[in-house]
Amino acid sequence: MQNDQIELTVKEAYHEDAGRGIARIGIDVMKALGLVSGDVIEIQGKQKAAAIVWPGFPEDIGRGVIRIDGNIRGNAHVGIDDTVRIRKVEAGYGQKVVFQPTQPIRLVGGEQYLKRLMNGRPVVEGQAFRINVLGNPLTFVVAKVTPRGIAIIGDQTQVELKETPYKPEKGERKEISGVHYEDIGGLGRELDTVREMIELPLRHPEIFERLGIEPPKGVLLYGPPGTGKTLIAKAVANEVDAHFITLSGPEIMSKYYGESEGRLREVFEEAQENAPTIIFIDEIDSIAPKREETKGEVERRVVAQLLALMDGLKSRGQVVVIAATNIPDAIDPALRRGGRFDREIEIGIPDRKGRHEIFQVHSRGVPLAENVDLQRLADITHGFVGADIALLVKEAAMHALRQVIPKIKIEEEIPAELIEQLRVTGDDFDEALKHVEPSAMREVLVEVPNVHWSDVGGLEEVKNELTEAVEWPLKYPEVFTRMQTKPPKGILLFGPPGTGKTLLAKATANESECNFISVKGPELLSKWVGESEKGVREIFRKARQASPSIIFFDEIDALVPKRGSFSDTTHVTESVVSQLLTELDGLEELKNVMVLGATNRPDMLDDALLRPGRLDRIIYVPPPDRESRRKIFEVYLEGTGDLLAADVKIDDLVDRTDGFVGADIEALVREAKLAAMREFIATMRTKSAEERTDAIGNVRVTPAHFDTAFSRVKASLSDEGLEEFERLSWEILFSHDDRRTLEQAAALIKRAELAGKKDEKVAELAGDLREATYARTKDIEAIRKLSVALEEAFEAKKKPMYADIATSLQGS
Repeated sequence: MQNDQIELTVKEAYHEDAGRGIARIGIDVMKALGLVSGDVIEIQGKQKAAAIVWPGFPEDIGRGVIRIDGNIRGNAHVGIDDTVRIRKVEAGYGQKVVFQPTQPIRLVGGEQYLKRLMNGRPVVEGQAFRINVLGNPLTFVVAKVTPRGIAIIGDQTQVELKETPYKPEKGERKEISGVHYEDIGGLGRELDTVREMIELPLRHPEIFERLGIEPPKGVLLYGPPGTGKTLIAKAVANEVDAHFITLSGPEIMSKYYGESEGRLREVFEEAQENAPTIIFIDEIDSIAPKREETKGEVERRVVAQLLALMDGLKSRGQVVVIAATNIPDAIDPALRRGGRFDREIEIGIPDRKGRHEIFQVHSRGVPLAENVDLQRLADITHGFVGADIALLVKEAAMHALRQVIPKIKIEEEIPAELIEQLRVTGDDFDEALKHVEPSAMREVLVEVPNVHWSDVGGLEEVKNELTEAVEWPLKYPEVFTRMQTKPPKGILLFGPPGTGKTLLAKATANESECNFISVKGPELLSKWVGESEKGVREIFRKARQASPSIIFFDEIDALVPKRGSFSDTTHVTESVVSQLLTELDGLEELKNVMVLGATNRPDMLDDALLRPGRLDRIIYVPPPDRESRRKIFEVYLEGTGDLLAADVKIDDLVDRTDGFVGADIEALVREAKLAAMREFIATMRTKSAEERTDAIGNVRVTPAHFDTAFSRVKASLSDEGLEEFERLSWEILFSHDDRRTLEQAAALIKRAELAGKKDEKVAELAGDLREATYARTKDIEAIRKLSVALEEAFEAKKKPMYADIATSLQGS
């Protein structure tokens, strides 16, 4: 360390600092050099670069590090963990700065845009920097600065943008790709692993020689499409200043004998001549499939050649192979051993924190309005990969642009003030979310309808149980960890048709902000052996990838009937039952995946499915009682305040709908409105359109219209039907003893019915017992006592009858 300069170690910048031309250094270093925030420093690596000083974060104090982004690292020609010298410089305002793009572009109003963007930043000749214009990265180079040296761009600086692309001089580093580590969000751990495997051997091969080991030869990146596999390879190549060769499967393949292998050899020869080199093979499964499964001779030879090149040559020197695939199991196993692809790194779907980082990366050059909350967007984009988030930001920007297009005259230049006012708002993002869906779920995702708890009338107990089972594990995972307990894996909703089981599932998915996969039981069944089981496996694999997610099996009895109950020759249903049980409870743990099943025939389900650890929370969705029917009417008549006539009383409707389920009440309200429409159209048919428009505000739904509706819509459930469903639910919900008590009570009620209403006491006790037995919440002890009382009443009734028979026998 000299008095006016200090040596520091380079570290990557934080995502929010990237592209801003700032260097963060510890407060202790700033004091030593007499720096304050906003001062300009010169960074001396292999080249000189300039940056504005900002104070570092508390964890960097005393570590002697400088955090600079990829642009500044590229300009100083240094990598992460290299050392640089920094010193304070007195920089004046530049008179003129000339910029050149690295590719041919035409940017209308480019000079004003660049001046606004670079205002207050220090620049030096030869410095490159990258900006994002509506999600498209463009790189510019500072071609000339007057006066020479480090200058700050100010209001009086003249900015010129040349249209001819910048060409680097001989021996100068060519820009491989504009991707730096700061452009990768949510993959911190994976990036560290890749760097340790690739950057260290290419930068410091002497360490490996000293240890007497060979550096790693290959890295296999695998994971769903769009998670950033190719991006990582580009960033690493750019940061280590290595020769980068991209290889895609189809360009190697040739129909001529031996030509495919020849091309592969040429690539490896070029890599060795230009070492250090990174060879990136994208979609490696297309050129190196499993040899025992592939029919083509060419593919087998290419695999063999690739194995020989990766393993059989003399020490490959500074050549590293990175391969990417989204189906790792399709690759030949010989490639996946040590010495070939030494390390396999999964690039998974990002979590909430990762999504927030990716949003920061992609919204860097986007003028965001104040009401855009990136944290909220990260919370609600479950299952989105990096590519989806990039598309979402672009779609939001395009939506903002569509608002401005009417103000633009095509033949004229766009006014600068209009460009200045352009902002991407929270509404633009909400609109974009309607058009972008997570690619990891594209085949199985169902758009969750906009159903909330408030749209489900009544059923408060069921809603509470679903909230506990689904929302709590997602919102309060730390409580489950502290209590050392696991949330339920699955929930079975059962009850009569029309009571709202599917509606509850939709509301659950919407309220818990999960990905929602809807599976209709019969659609999975296939006549081809193994296809049905594969369908089940695929659904669970997708759900695991895009967790947190809910898999909803509607009419689950069609998919998981009792084994042995069907005599089909293929045993498809039995295989599906076994597969589903294995997925729910097998060796692979279901994490943040909830299974919801709905059925109105619980008696047909396989018993193994209903044991704890599978569908371990069983919820009966009962037909609505009086209070629930009132709430359902309120849901369907909400917002129709002036549409109902004053003499329509909801209480009267509730009294008349005994035995109606939710679906019946919806049909009833719809029929009443249709009756009002018929009447209005019949009356106004001869009138003009203006008269109809004026009169439409006077349309009202009257009690007469509801009477018409009642004549057309009948209750789905009779008393007998209700009791039948109740008895089905006992089989699942109650213990053996309680079930026996309820069944005895049901038998006594039936016996009292057969006896008729001659004995008032028996009829009264039977009525009380029926009410208690079929009540929503049951008091088993009270049912036992009433059953005993009714049996005693039957016995008491028998005694006089036996006495009469005995007397008549004695008389004879």
